[in-house]
Amino acid sequence: MTATTINFVRHGKVYNPDHLLYERLPGFHLSESGRRMAQATGRYLAANPQTNTTAAVYSSPLDRTRETADAILLELNRLRAERGQQQLELLTDPRLIEARNEFRGKRIGHGDGALWRPENLRLVRNLWRPSWGESYRSIANRVQNFALEKVDEHPGEQIVVVTHESPIWSYRHMLETGRPEHNMLLRKTALASVTSITYDNATHDVLSITYADPAKGIE
Repeated sequence: MTATTINFVRHGKVYNPDHLLYERLPGFHLSESGRRMAQATGRYLAANPQTNTTAAVYSSPLDRTRETADAILLELNRLRAERGQQQLELLTDPRLIEARNEFRGKRIGHGDGALWRPENLRLVRNLWRPSWGESYRSIANRVQNFALEKVDEHPGEQIVVVTHESPIWSYRHMLETGRPEHNMLLRKTALASVTSITYDNATHDVLSITYADPAKGIE
């Protein structure tokens, strides 16, 4: 039996002094601590005997995920250079992008983003079935379409995929429970964390799901 493992990495901390919901907006980059988080996760992946054989690195097209992926690539490619292997290049895919959200550009709980405002109360009716943007099922389905495509393209290999909290957890929740709907306050997807999902190449069955938090403690 051959198996492919996809290591889903959440991006590092973003520089956001105004505490806005940045969603898909351009111009939001990693903070200094976010860069350290990405570097820590890159070192973790390069030191791990399984993940340091990574065959490809994919990312959401947004700035913060690309920057996290670049830090990971730096560590993996340093190791590949020592081994005399060809350098990996970053590949982006729109299916990995952050969820659409009607609160983008607003500060949640303040001003235009205050939940007591009638126009916002209308949007937030049920934490399990978001009416404020893209549904969890839509998010999970696009991530699954990407994942199964890459499982077929990379039989028996490890790949790294840098994306966002909502895509990672919606997909994981669907795999573990049969439904992507969840309470966003109960997610287990820390910044720069790694959620590793292993698939049987012949059947696409999920063999295991593991979680690691290499950047824990970095502020």
